[in-house]
Amino acid sequence: MRRLTLVPVLLLSLALDVRSMCAQAPAAPIPAGATATERALITLENQWASALVRRDASFFRRTLDPKYVYTDERGVFTRDQVIAEQVGGTDTVTFATNEEMRVHRFGDATAVVTGMLIVRGRGAKGAFEHRYRYTDTWAKRGTKWLMVASQDYDTPTR
Repeated sequence: MRRLTLVPVLLLSLALDVRSMCAQAPAAPIPAGATATERALITLENQWASALVRRDASFFRRTLDPKYVYTDERGVFTRDQVIAEQVGGTDTVTFATNEEMRVHRFGDATAVVTGMLIVRGRGAKGAFEHRYRYTDTWAKRGTKWLMVASQDYDTPTR
């Protein structure tokens, strides 16, 4: 009788472990010799990918400027519209990671990060993988970096 009780517990434990592994995407590496600003912005971009999987509205509210603007092939969107889509959409993101990130500095308080965001998950049409080429603009507000604008596009599959 003990074995029958133990099996469901082990299966549940295994399922939770597999689920947590799906959500654990590798962070893009920070290049050797990166400046403090480059390290901070690459870390924020990696945290963005992780927040996408977790649907972490508080992260997006903390890191998006109140006047944030986003554009893609569908149009122009506000901060609140972007947050609502990231945390309330019908798709389930199970994996997100960055590649090819480069930080472009414009003085001490402005920087642009370019890169590729790879997103995998499930939606109404089944499993998906998207590769978004992006440009994120960051502004330093006091000691904190905030994203003020973004643009991306879903690259065609090869």
